[in-house]
Order: sequence, then structure tokens, then C-alpha cells
Amino acid sequence: MIIQFKKAVNNQILEELKTKFAQIPKQVLVIDNHMAVIDLDHFDFSDQESSAIDEVITKTPTYVLGSRLFHPEDTIIKLPHSEIGGNTFTMMAGPCSVESEEHIKRMAMVAREGGATLLRGGAFKPRTTPYSFQGLGEEGLRFMREAADELGMDVITEIMDETHVPMAAKYTDVIQIGARNMQNFSLLKAVGKTQIPVALKRGLAGTIDDLLNAAEYIASGGNHNIMLIERGIRTFDNKYTRNTFDLAAVPVLQKLTHYPIIVDPSHAVGAWDLVAPMAYAGTASGASGMIVEIHDDPAHAFSDGAQSLKPDTYLTMTKHVFALKQLMDSWED
Repeated sequence: MIIQFKKAVNNQILEELKTKFAQIPKQVLVIDNHMAVIDLDHFDFSDQESSAIDEVITKTPTYVLGSRLFHPEDTIIKLPHSEIGGNTFTMMAGPCSVESEEHIKRMAMVAREGGATLLRGGAFKPRTTPYSFQGLGEEGLRFMREAADELGMDVITEIMDETHVPMAAKYTDVIQIGARNMQNFSLLKAVGKTQIPVALKRGLAGTIDDLLNAAEYIASGGNHNIMLIERGIRTFDNKYTRNTFDLAAVPVLQKLTHYPIIVDPSHAVGAWDLVAPMAYAGTASGASGMIVEIHDDPAHAFSDGAQSLKPDTYLTMTKHVFALKQLMDSWED
């Protein structure tokens, strides 16, 4: 059950209802004037309680906290240098892996020149084979933090398990949960106990409901600063692209959830020459932002060089992306 209280809700009534539901017993979750009571479809409210309630919804999805039925307003994530969600468009860019202190600083300068306010980079790399480069660990996090701070940028980086959370918390502004870990429930619960914003990637074979239910693990822990990343899904045809970019998921998710939706054209297609066209398509889909990979020498990148944009290509792409977003905004006037 979802209970939408009136804006000027009497907190005493809200607290009394929480106590009543807890005595049933039912789990109660509250954000502002929105209350969710898990596994309850009927309750007899008193006249006083009814007078404080705007709406009661009994048919609710399993991802109740992430649902627009529960939280109709867009979630806006505010970072020191970025705002993500609503009608804003946030660019995130950087190399797949943090390779060295010098390199991440060079790539941060390119990313910032292209309008990015978040620097991406991996210090822990979940690779297909254990013999591939696995990342620099905490040293890589430190390099990235220093590079971002020099340019007034925020940091987004991926962690692989719950033991990384305390370490990452010292360096990053956004924790990324990769596609392979979308249903790593221990990790989702761990980041849910923090208040660090989380960027959750859709799994390789994850449905939209799978993604939303995974986000619910984070939200149920108390962390509601969540963004979702569409990065392509595995289908029957991967001959020409790494994945199938499910851009229809963007407006579908925006209808279902209040979380910001970010697109990742780099991992979706896996080939640098296809990234820009899909970046434009991702922008046109109405996404709240984009995360892309860049590298000044892709042929010798430690990881994912094939899908990394060279600086000039990236700068041209971002110029067109922001122009497209500006054009789209003018249609709404």
C-alpha cells in the first residue's frame, strides 16, 4: 500500500499510523509525505487519518520505493559540481581504466573541455578473464580524485564487492555498480547503507523489472540517491555491436521510476565509430545524462580501447550532444 499524505501533513498522525502498521506487523517506509506499507492492501483509516491523506494506492509494484506511484517527483541528485536528474543533462567521461596519474589527468582535461562534470575511470576492473588488467586499486582512486579536484569535477567509479565500499567512500562522489553486479545483493545492500549516490547499470540480460528491483535493494537500505544506466543488453545478434542498445528503456523507465536515467553508448555498441550516433540517439530518447569512454591512444589502452573515443572525436560528439539537448529544450517552450 502507498499512502500519499497532503503536503501540510500532521506529523503526529503520520507517526501514529507508523506505529499502528508496525504493530500488525508490517514494514513501513517513509520519504517526505510519501508512505509505503509493504504487503498491505487494506486498512480502515479513522476520519482524522483520512483527512490527512490525499490518496491511497493498493496495487503497487515490487519496487515500491523506486516507483512514481510512491514518489511522483523526479529525484535530483546534487553533487559538489553536478546536478543529475530532472531536465538537466549531465556528461560523464573518462578512460575505462585509470592507467597512471599522468594519463588520468590528461583525460580529465579532455573530459572537462567537452562539458563533462563527472570524471569516470575504473580502479577495480571486472574482466572476462583473470589474466587481463584488473585495475590499480586505491592508488587509482587517489589519482582520479586528485585529477578531478584540480578541474572542479566530481568522480564516478565502479566497485566490485562490499569490501571496497569504505575505501571508495574516501575518494568518489558516485559509486557505480557494474552490469555484472546488478544482482550482487550483498553489494547492493552495502551501498544502500551509505548516502553516497549510486549509479546502477542494467545487467547484460536484465529486464527492466530486474533493474528496478535491484535498485530497490539500495533504496530499502536508506540510500535514495540512485541513478540507472542503460548500457545495452545481450541479444541473439552481437556480430556488429557488443550489445543491443535498448533505448526504448529510457522513456519506459522514466514513466515507471523517479530516478535519473543515464545512457552508456560506449558499452552498448563496443566500437568507437558507432558511439557518436548512438550518443545522439540516447540524447534524443530523453536521458538525463551520458557516460562515455575516452582515450588518447585507444590501440594501447589497458581495457576497452575499441570503444574509446579519441579526444577530437569526443569533443565533436559532445558539442553536437549539447546542441541537440538545447534544441530539444526549445521544443518545450
